[in-house]
Amino acid sequence: MGFRMGIVGLPNVGKSTLFNALTRTAAAQAANFPFCTIEPNVGEVAVPDPRLDKLATIAGSKQIIPTRITFVDIAGLVKGASKGEGLGNQFLANIREVDAIAHVLRCFEDGDITHVEGRIDPVADAETIETELMIADLESIERRLANLSRKVKGGDKEAVEQEMLLKRAAAALSEGHPARTVAVAEDELKSWNMLQLLTAKPVLYVCNVEEDKAAVGNSQSDRVAEMAAKQGAGHVVISARIEEEISQLDAEEATMFLEELGLHEAGLDRLIRAGYDLLGLQTYFTVGPKEARAWTISKGTLAPQAAGVIHGDFERGFIRAETVGYDDYVAGSGEAGAREAGKFRVEGKTYEVKDGDVLHFLFNA
Repeated sequence: MGFRMGIVGLPNVGKSTLFNALTRTAAAQAANFPFCTIEPNVGEVAVPDPRLDKLATIAGSKQIIPTRITFVDIAGLVKGASKGEGLGNQFLANIREVDAIAHVLRCFEDGDITHVEGRIDPVADAETIETELMIADLESIERRLANLSRKVKGGDKEAVEQEMLLKRAAAALSEGHPARTVAVAEDELKSWNMLQLLTAKPVLYVCNVEEDKAAVGNSQSDRVAEMAAKQGAGHVVISARIEEEISQLDAEEATMFLEELGLHEAGLDRLIRAGYDLLGLQTYFTVGPKEARAWTISKGTLAPQAAGVIHGDFERGFIRAETVGYDDYVAGSGEAGAREAGKFRVEGKTYEVKDGDVLHFLFNA
């Protein structure tokens, strides 16, 4: 299980440049005019995790298989998209298919690159897109409520629950709050997620700053950070131009380049980690002579469901999980050493998998 993150933003904020850098491809045409991305471009990248390389070295694994994240570069949005302006309808349809939204905001000045609104104001840009998504959600809710009315009158339990959730979302949206601010109980989550409301998607604000501000940000990115904190959203500071340059370098050259800029890691690493935090994701590992592999699961996932990420048969026939924590595996120089140190554990169906667990599943075929 990886996840799909949609990269959105107004035209000319740097989102296609960022997409090209992240996926090391020129598939998305970055150009100084609106709507240069006509179709959503999709690219997969390996999730960087130094723990996986360490485990592979200890185990002598022949192959290293990281987990992957899918980035979707979605066509630029303009004011009026909810009414079909620009490529609005296309944008709204594509955004429903992602797990989270990386909202790229222009936090840099550059007279050679025009801004569709004629000014640099990332907070206003964020509000423009949020407003369009809220309008689209309200219109969608109105249609759904009208279609549900007959079933609700007939006492259909599923329809009654949907109506309740839709009305709750409509109330929040009418007050200017996105659907993700609605409190949803655990037993309502499945029905809530099925509504596929655009503003229910978790949001990560990506502040695209000048190259010399990539390490510390600037006054504009500070404003975005304040806005994100109030919303309970995530934010990360990146220079799309730096990421574009890094994408053309080998690992050693990239490290040296980052050090010269006072950066400890590439923006890709920060973006993925922020995305994981936003969605409540974590990683566990399977390690052996053949391969060392990373798997992505949600925090709180129990052992049988974690096994199911590998194969459905593992979950259906789950017997037990043998596990060693990452630090214990490294300290013991492998499973044998961890056993000798008393760090090897056998866990059952109620075990909640932890980030960094090295697992081996036993199951009935």
